[in-house]
Amino acid sequence: MLKYAFRRILGMIPMLLLTSIVVFSLAKLMPGDSLSGEIDPRNTNPEYIAEMREKLGYNDPMPQQYFRWISGFVEGDFGKSTRFKIEVSEVIGERLPNTILLGLSAILITYILAFFMGSYAGRKPYTLMDNLIGGLNYIGLAIPSFIAGVFAIFFFSFKLGWFPSNGSVDIGVTDGTLEWWLSRFHHVFLPAVVLGLLSTASYTQFLRNDIIENSRKDYVRTARAKGTPERKIYNVHILRNSIIPLITFLGFDIVAIISGAIITETIFTYPGLGQLFLQSVGTRDYPVLMTLTMLFSFLTLIGNLVADVLYGVVDPRIRLD
Repeated sequence: MLKYAFRRILGMIPMLLLTSIVVFSLAKLMPGDSLSGEIDPRNTNPEYIAEMREKLGYNDPMPQQYFRWISGFVEGDFGKSTRFKIEVSEVIGERLPNTILLGLSAILITYILAFFMGSYAGRKPYTLMDNLIGGLNYIGLAIPSFIAGVFAIFFFSFKLGWFPSNGSVDIGVTDGTLEWWLSRFHHVFLPAVVLGLLSTASYTQFLRNDIIENSRKDYVRTARAKGTPERKIYNVHILRNSIIPLITFLGFDIVAIISGAIITETIFTYPGLGQLFLQSVGTRDYPVLMTLTMLFSFLTLIGNLVADVLYGVVDPRIRLD
């Protein structure tokens, strides 16, 4: 297992290197310079602009500019945000806890709802409740996250007033207090539900179908023929085997939440990395944009590695050596 994980980590290095080349090239192909925000827009003197371009290294050959950027990136120097005028690491550090809280909340809600609804529907298939759960799941699969977010804000925020429609915490609460934490969970609950809606629907149907399929296996029939209690058959033989693939989805959830958070955080004006990414695109804040793209790529690779390792851990039939 450790050898497999080590090999996969080593394999990430050339992939991240290739990703960095693509990210740097796309940033250079975009209109304007990647650090054009450092040039004073009030000073249009051609001599000043030429001096700043030389100072910032815009006139250097592309390979030299790339090597300078990637060297600083590896050392933890991500550059300076042209919009916020502070280090990129500080900008990301302020938003990262919000995205982590949103992602963990979405995963927790997803797996709790999927487990209870999927296990109930699989244990009592083709009943009224099973059809109702299936109908809700198909609606969840059909509705895009941005549409679900807009309707959630309209009904639960504007009409009912149960949840706030924007922000991550109430103004005026003291950091670290119980009131502060309750306010944070109050703000993150609605976007977390919307973010996990698609995964909840698909995982519920997957678990339900897997339980039905496993209940028809030969080893389950043998256990019933031996007089094994039905509750033990369900918990040990059926449910335990059915949740194995569901656990392995945890790694892929990291990727799904990264992509989904970009839309969800923007709709709910939730100050996380997803909203920061879109803002960086709109304001041409290339240092932040390039750093976030590399971060998302790294998390995607880590998510795939976690999924593969978990599959080998929960299913002893899989050998990763």
